Amino acid sequence: MSDSVQQFSRRQTLGAMGAGVAALALGGCARGNTAGAATVPGPKTGATEASALLDSIADNLLAHSPEGATSLGIDTGARAAMRGKLGDRSAAGQKAVADTLAADVKRIRAFDTAGLDHATRTSLAVVESAYDVALAGFAQPYGDVAVGGWRNTPYVVIQNVGAYLDIPRFLDSDHPVRNADDAEAYLLRLEAYAGALDGETGRLKAAAASGLIAPAFLIEKAIRQMEQSLNGARQGGGLAESIGRRTKELQIAGNWSERATAITRDKVAPALARQLAEMKAQLPKATIDAGMWARPHGDQFYAWALRASTTTRMSPDEVHKMGLDELRMLHGRMDPILKSLGYSKGSVGERMNALANDPRYKFSEGDAGRAEIMAFIEQWLGKIRAELPRAFRTLVRGNLEVKRLPPEEEPGAPGAYGGAGSIDGSIPGKFWINLRTTDLHSKYSLPDLAFHEAIPGHVWQGEYANQMPLIRTMLAFNAYSEGWALYAEQLADELGLYDDYQVGRLGYLQSLAFRACRLVVDTGLHAKRWTREQGVKFFVEENGSNPLEVASEVDRYCSWPGQACGYKVGHSEIVRQRGLAKESLGGLFDLRDFNDTVVKGGNVPLDVLGKNVAEYVGKVENENPNAFI
Repeated sequence: MSDSVQQFSRRQTLGAMGAGVAALALGGCARGNTAGAATVPGPKTGATEASALLDSIADNLLAHSPEGATSLGIDTGARAAMRGKLGDRSAAGQKAVADTLAADVKRIRAFDTAGLDHATRTSLAVVESAYDVALAGFAQPYGDVAVGGWRNTPYVVIQNVGAYLDIPRFLDSDHPVRNADDAEAYLLRLEAYAGALDGETGRLKAAAASGLIAPAFLIEKAIRQMEQSLNGARQGGGLAESIGRRTKELQIAGNWSERATAITRDKVAPALARQLAEMKAQLPKATIDAGMWARPHGDQFYAWALRASTTTRMSPDEVHKMGLDELRMLHGRMDPILKSLGYSKGSVGERMNALANDPRYKFSEGDAGRAEIMAFIEQWLGKIRAELPRAFRTLVRGNLEVKRLPPEEEPGAPGAYGGAGSIDGSIPGKFWINLRTTDLHSKYSLPDLAFHEAIPGHVWQGEYANQMPLIRTMLAFNAYSEGWALYAEQLADELGLYDDYQVGRLGYLQSLAFRACRLVVDTGLHAKRWTREQGVKFFVEENGSNPLEVASEVDRYCSWPGQACGYKVGHSEIVRQRGLAKESLGGLFDLRDFNDTVVKGGNVPLDVLGKNVAEYVGKVENENPNAFI
């Protein structure tokens, strides 16, 4: 899924992912095929058997996410029935996912990896790591668990979590309507939408009964958004408009819009009303305490969430200190650029605040400014595409669509997020941009945002992941995904895109500093008892961040504990690994080969990333023995 300096993700969404793949984190249908997985007859060996095992595990997990199959473009053939289904978001659905993971991780641990090639051993290790962390999450007393994803949250429904956001976006953007069968499947999913809402509402009630209630300011924001969704649903709204528009464009005969309106009005709207009523019932019981420290078992949940996000065992104190240290270093690089632009007085944060008000770097207001932003994004994406052969030996297509976020989602969403499209390329990757106000974006920060979310960031990296075994395509690790997206920003700078646009380099450095601030603020909120206002103030004063943007940012950290910490931790590790490779290889180091190693090795925990880089270094050394005498 993800990000918002920019923005993210992801964003998702997954890496910032699509809603369908993100549904893996939200509990799947209880019809998953786990019976065969539960039997562990003894160690198996061989590459063919390992491949079959990985395929079987992928199908078992995919059974819990029909939306994921559609987003990946693989709901065909034997999986065609998934086209009209949604995942089960109830407590039973959560248990079904956990049972599948527990059975399949046993199968992996029983497999003899001796003699397997590096790539296959890596795939088995990646699945085991993802499942081990996810199972630790399911052992928590509440929350949604991302199975190899990024959106771990203690709250079933909140301002940026829930079916009321995910499913309408998924149906409009990822569910294809190419013929009458697709349209019928759309209506089947629309029928299932009410059940997904009610499954979540049941979990909302159970969480509240155990003492878990979200901060009041998040509930208030979710209520406003849900009221907007409900008002639309009572008239058919975007759900009916989407299928009506698309069937009309393709001249697919049928009363699709009328049928969708009836389902939405008679089934979806009442389910939304029930969920809204539960949110309103919880509001009087809520406090303004922002962090997990104020929730029952909150310290344990945050420790797990931090582990899941960073794929490390770093403590909150270690993460907090890392953020402060990185921020000082980055501000030291920003200072001379600010001076060269005529901003010489005050702290770096104060000067960045002044720069944000400089009319030279603002977009126009309203729809005219929105059009400017879209054109500006395409201009800078064209520039980076031209330079990518200098950074990668193996190039992918960069299949991309830039889209505005749905207006009803924008108030609770980050500045942008992005992720790759389907495996077969029929569904392009998405760069979702929040345009509720053009003041969210500036001309010095938007190029960097596009590189992060789209190319060579999330969309680009995801296309390499789509070439992996299916289970590897489905699994993503926040520190790798977001670390790569920050590294993509760095590559743009190193490829010279800011050489004649110094203010753009300043935007890039502020982006990295923004992620350093995240380390400080996320741990501050959840482990050091900061208030929401303290978090916003730190961003604005220390980094000169846009207060409109960071208010939603801080709210996001409250609802996705730990997620914001994966970015800079992952980026720093990729850069560290590159330094180690250059030191070992000297003149034989080639940036294109290193970058290929990182992206073609797939989405991995950070310890596995280190092993992949070591394998690359060893291969170069073996191929050039005389160079190291």
